[in-house]
Amino acid sequence: MKAWCPSGVRPLVAKQRVREYIYAYAAVAPELGQMTALVLPYANTPIRKLAGGGFPRQTSAMNLFLQQVSVEFANYFIVMQVDGAAWHRSQELVIPENIRLLFQPAHSPEVNPVEHVWEEI
Repeated sequence: MKAWCPSGVRPLVAKQRVREYIYAYAAVAPELGQMTALVLPYANTPIRKLAGGGFPRQTSAMNLFLQQVSVEFANYFIVMQVDGAAWHRSQELVIPENIRLLFQPAHSPEVNPVEHVWEEI
């Protein structure tokens, strides 16, 4: 953090900077011109889902996203390109029948179409 003060005087800062994160999950269908997204406060921390919605009482954020994509693109077989994030490789993933995960090469985000969406935001 930067602050202006007289030379030789140490500035006092009222409080520390608090960093907050959000995780944006997105899937892009370039040929259809469609996208679906989910913004959550966690990556793979179990989320308690309210009654209804067809999800287990407790599910991971990635499972929630996979289910959303599966439902929104129910008439399609989806090849979803993902990076090597831990939540993409979790043993607890429940991959819907109409989705197949394709792992991209390490350190190559430019090959994933959804990465170009983030450039525009």
